[in-house]
Amino acid sequence: MPHIIDPERPIIDPHHHLWDRRRLPRGGADAHPFTRVIDLSPHYMLDELMADIGAGHNVVATVFVDCSAFYRADGPPELRPVGETEFVNGVAAMSASGLYGPTRACAGIVSHANMMLGEAVRPVLEAHLAAAPARFRGIRHSVAHDPDPAVLGPLQRHLPGLLAEPAFRAGLATLASMGLSYDVWLLSPQLPELVATARALPQLTIIADHLGTPLGIGAYAGRRDADFKGWEANIRALAACPNVVMKVGGLAMPFGGFASFMAEPMATAEALAADWRPWIETAVAAFGADRCMFESNFPVDRGTCDYVTLWNAFKLIAASASEDEKTALFSGTAARVYRIALPAQ
Repeated sequence: MPHIIDPERPIIDPHHHLWDRRRLPRGGADAHPFTRVIDLSPHYMLDELMADIGAGHNVVATVFVDCSAFYRADGPPELRPVGETEFVNGVAAMSASGLYGPTRACAGIVSHANMMLGEAVRPVLEAHLAAAPARFRGIRHSVAHDPDPAVLGPLQRHLPGLLAEPAFRAGLATLASMGLSYDVWLLSPQLPELVATARALPQLTIIADHLGTPLGIGAYAGRRDADFKGWEANIRALAACPNVVMKVGGLAMPFGGFASFMAEPMATAEALAADWRPWIETAVAAFGADRCMFESNFPVDRGTCDYVTLWNAFKLIAASASEDEKTALFSGTAARVYRIALPAQ
């Protein structure tokens, strides 16, 4: 097991999933890289999460983010995602008992609702709130799309241009009116669409996932570094929108095309820090530490490293930051944005 860097530092992990996908067919060696990641962790529930957390870093709380887990099997389609909130709130209650340790897993819950419902999404949001009144914080409706289907593979599910659709914008406005936040996963070429949305809805708190997902596979293979300047310009434009917060992570996913993905042996924290530093330092410089939060994105990021190595890499990258900046990056921003109040130590 790797040595834990700065082991006492409190961490709020603001982005992880829970799922049981054991009944899904396995992808095989020639499957899309994302499918291969799922094959690594077809079952990731509270026990698996706590095993990762228990490996050494001081993770005091977490935020669950939608992954289409445990949706209701029947009933009105727009309400089926409420099943995920019901499930996760139960997991959070298990964790809050203290039986699984001091970490408060799923202290915040980000679920899904179809923003294309427009203003009619309100009853769905109210149902989520009723299912987890103390923990439900917002919605993720991902809009990731690329003209090359090889980039997203099984995740190529969304039509292009969703963020600009009037109905989608009306759904987001409804979300904002209820004091809820919007997590969004998209790909780096779509960042200008998010900038336009943030400017149009300044009252909406937007959390951009995974550094805007720099690309280096499919049509973008070999282009990641060459495309860096374009990504940087879009990140700075997005940072100019004060209602946007950035989740710093996700570079361990396959989409960036880093050599560390599925490498044998797995890359060290030092190697990952060297690879990821330009993107992470650029985003933190643009947004400021008080609008950035490190994220694990587990178990998806397991395709590159284990949980200990991931947080060690972040700590290496943040080593020169001030104490206030480190507090923001590792716990403070997440606590503020997701309204997480921790029990007194």
